[in-house]
Amino acid sequence: MKKTALTLVIALAGLLILAGCGEKATTTTHADSPAASANTGQAAAAPAANDGMWHGTIAETMDSGGYTYVLLDEGGKQKWIAGPVTKVAVGDKVTIPQGMMMANFPSKTLDRTFEEIWFVGAIYTEGSVPGGMPAMGQMPQDDTHAGMGGMGGMGSGGGANSNTIVDDAHVEGVAKAAGGYTVQEIFAQKAALAGKPVKVRGRVVKFSGNIMGTNWVHIQDGSEGDLTVTTDAVVATGDVVLVAGNLTVNKDFGAGYRYDAIIEKASVTKE
Repeated sequence: MKKTALTLVIALAGLLILAGCGEKATTTTHADSPAASANTGQAAAAPAANDGMWHGTIAETMDSGGYTYVLLDEGGKQKWIAGPVTKVAVGDKVTIPQGMMMANFPSKTLDRTFEEIWFVGAIYTEGSVPGGMPAMGQMPQDDTHAGMGGMGGMGSGGGANSNTIVDDAHVEGVAKAAGGYTVQEIFAQKAALAGKPVKVRGRVVKFSGNIMGTNWVHIQDGSEGDLTVTTDAVVATGDVVLVAGNLTVNKDFGAGYRYDAIIEKASVTKE
C-alpha cells in the first residue's frame, strides 16, 4: 500500500504536534471590518470553488493553541477556518484548500466554541499557492492537545480512497482469531459481512486519538489489507489486539474519506 502524498500538513503525514495549552491568543481585527459584528454561528458552508480551493479575504484572524484562525470572507459569505500557524493579516487575499468541517468545536485557548469551523492543511496568501492540491486538514477534539496531524490517521485499505491508505507494515506472526477473520478475508467478504458482527486479530500499525470524538486504529495481520477501527480504547503502535464489532461497508465521511470496510465503535482488547 502506498501512503498518500503530503500532509494534514497533513498526512493527512509528518505529524506536527502543536501543544498550545494555555497559550495566550493574539488577535488582529479592524473595528469596521465584517468580523467586528460577525456571528460565528452563521459561518457559511457554501460549496467550494471548482478548483477545489476557497478564495477570499481575511476579515479576522488570530493565532492560538497552535493554529491560525481566520474568518474568510467570500464576497459576503463568511466561514471560520483553522490551519497551521501562518503569517497573515486582516485584508489579505488568500487561497485555502477545502477542509473538513467540525460543529461546536471548543477552543479552550480562546475560551470560545465555534458552532461551525473548517480545518485545513494550509492557508496560502496571494501568489504563494504551490502546484498540486494540499491534503485535507484534521478535525481535532479541541485545540489544547490536537495538532495539525493527518486524517491519514483515519486511513483504510482494501481499495479505499487514496486519502485513507496506510503503508503496508509487513506484519508477521499474527494468528487468526478463533471464529474470526483475517483482514484480507474481511475485505474479500465485505458484501456478505456488512452489518454483521466480526472478530479480527491484528497488530496496531497506527493510532490516532481524539479525532471526531473517537480513536482511530489501523490493524494489519500479514494478510493483504489495512483495516480501520474506531473505538474508545487506547492502544499503541505494535500492540496485538482482538477487535470485535459490526462491519460497516462503503462508509463515506465526505471530502475524500471513504472506507470500503470499517469497524466502528469496536471493542478492542490488547493481548
